[in-house]
Amino acid sequence: MAGHCEQENAITCLIREAQEEAGLRIERRDIELVHVVHHIDRAGDRPRMGLFFRAHAWSGEPELREPDKCTQWKFWDPVALPEDLVPYTRVAIAKIRSGELYSETGWPA
Repeated sequence: MAGHCEQENAITCLIREAQEEAGLRIERRDIELVHVVHHIDRAGDRPRMGLFFRAHAWSGEPELREPDKCTQWKFWDPVALPEDLVPYTRVAIAKIRSGELYSETGWPA
C-alpha cells in the first residue's frame, strides 16, 4: 500500500492509509522502519522518498477498498513477485531482504 502524508507524520499516515485502503488496524508499537528509497521516475520529475515499514501485527483481513487504484490484495513470496510491480518497490524489497536500509533508483549515472 502507498500513500501521501496529509499534514501528519509518516507512521500516522501509514496507520491511516492501512485503514482507508485495506481495512486493517495497525498499532504504532507494531511498526518498524525497514527501508528508505530515494527515487526519481523519469528525468525532470521531482525526486521522492519512499519509506517502507514492516507491521509485525495487525487486525482485520485485507479488503479491497480502492478498486480504481488496486486490483487485489495478496501476499507474495518475495522471490516470486509479480512482473508489473512498481520498479522502486521491487528494489526496496530486494534491499530489505539483504538487510540494507537505504537505496536510490532512477538517478542518472
